[in-house]
Amino acid sequence: MTDARTKEAIRYLGYGRHAVDEQTLALIDVSFGELDQTTQAKSVYRIFDCKVTGEDQVTIGKMNIKSRSLGKNLRGCKEAVVFGATLGTSVDILMKRYSLTDMAKSVVLQACAAAYLEEYCDDLQLSIGEELKAQNKWLRPRFSPGYGDFDIHHQDDILRMLDTAKKIGLTMTDSYMLTPTKSVTAIIGSVIRRKNATSKAAKCVRRRTAFTEEIKERRA
Repeated sequence: MTDARTKEAIRYLGYGRHAVDEQTLALIDVSFGELDQTTQAKSVYRIFDCKVTGEDQVTIGKMNIKSRSLGKNLRGCKEAVVFGATLGTSVDILMKRYSLTDMAKSVVLQACAAAYLEEYCDDLQLSIGEELKAQNKWLRPRFSPGYGDFDIHHQDDILRMLDTAKKIGLTMTDSYMLTPTKSVTAIIGSVIRRKNATSKAAKCVRRRTAFTEEIKERRA
């Protein structure tokens, strides 16, 4: 049975619904094995006040963003988690080596590294979410610069807010591309948890039970 990160790597390779040949699956398996030994994943995050004004004006800490898509994602949020994560320079070195010696392996490794980073960020978000549960908060899906109309230039703001260069070795190029390359920054909205559906369902059950008992008494 294909595990989640292998499925994600296959998606990055562009197979879609097409069957993956055994040779490619073997390369994926070997690539993840090398990444397990090579990756030095690091992350940093901070929680800031968040405000959405109108349809596209977003303020997170001192960062002002004009983005309709981000505004929609964060609507109703009073706080936002700002985070950065990287697999480290060792992964870049590994990918560079294969790009010079084995192009097929290089392509697969790129896809596996992207899937590896995605899995790492998912785990990080779950961990943050568990911490916030104690405060009765839950997290929205993460949203990165470059998604929709969230300008990639805000990459610089996020790196400065988190001091990523010092804390996890994450910087960017003049064209706002992150380095190491297998890195990501993102915004995650945080909202107060509503009364859960179970509680509401329980109330409905109690009301129905009371109504049923009342009907039985009338019939008696």
